Amino acid sequence: MSTHILWLIGRRLAAAVLTLLIVSVVIFAITAILPGDSAQQILGQFATPEQIEALRQQLGLNQPAIVRYLDWFGGLLSGNLGESMTNNMPVTELLQGRLGNTLMLALVTSVVSVPVALLLGITAAIYRGGRLDKCLSTLTLALVAVPEFLVATLAVLIFAVKLRWFSALSYASDVTSPLAFIRTYTLPVMTLCFVIVAQMARMTRAAVVDQLDSSYAEMARLKGLGNLRIALVHALPNAVGPIANAIALSLSYLFGGVVIVETIFNYPGIASLMVDAVTNRDIALVQACTMLFCSGYLLLVLIADVSAILSNPRLRTR
Repeated sequence: MSTHILWLIGRRLAAAVLTLLIVSVVIFAITAILPGDSAQQILGQFATPEQIEALRQQLGLNQPAIVRYLDWFGGLLSGNLGESMTNNMPVTELLQGRLGNTLMLALVTSVVSVPVALLLGITAAIYRGGRLDKCLSTLTLALVAVPEFLVATLAVLIFAVKLRWFSALSYASDVTSPLAFIRTYTLPVMTLCFVIVAQMARMTRAAVVDQLDSSYAEMARLKGLGNLRIALVHALPNAVGPIANAIALSLSYLFGGVVIVETIFNYPGIASLMVDAVTNRDIALVQACTMLFCSGYLLLVLIADVSAILSNPRLRTR
């Protein structure tokens, strides 16, 4: 690996660290200006002003914002995410109990969405300009425009209420058999896959079409090779980098869509925990969950950038 490539990757890493630092400042600032008082929320409406003031001093809410931010950020670096006032337990323990469920939902969604999206995208590229390509392009464009909450609501009405095939609520603890696994994850995964598959398929099609328009693909056509063989044997291996970039960018969408899905289906993951924390003004828990989502998103974007660097000769020589 050349020094220039290492310099490009290092610059992306530095940009990701800087972005994460800026995100931490924004998250702290937003949670600090949320309406209401955390001490009042914890003690209830019948608490006396003296009790509220004593709790504010205990939580450090009377300190300047810069001091509170440095204490919080130092805790992040050391692995101390603070104490959840609502649950009376460390935030780390709360996240450990939910992180596995969210990762399982993301894993199942990835396993389902990636093969389907690649199949649709490559098929559309092979038959570009034809009826199949137009149908797939129209379908994926329509799916991208559909919001997750609408898909989730329709899925519950049709498959849970009307047909009664699946449960409207998804509890990860109920998974004791393959059938229970299917009943638990089908509706949440289907909801997330709608938009992710559509985005990934469109980006995959664009990557393969770009290779099919190259000079070596044209030379293969002049030799009498068919579009299917050119796409699978010649274009697809050269499009691995752009396709990996498309997969990483599309999967980063999970960190936004999972909030809605976990809330609607009452799935016990990080996103639903964050929604409850916002409702209860559990600031430490809100900050930790938000930083976790932002870090995951930046990691996938970083993977997409590195994949683009390693696969694109024009970036390697720029």
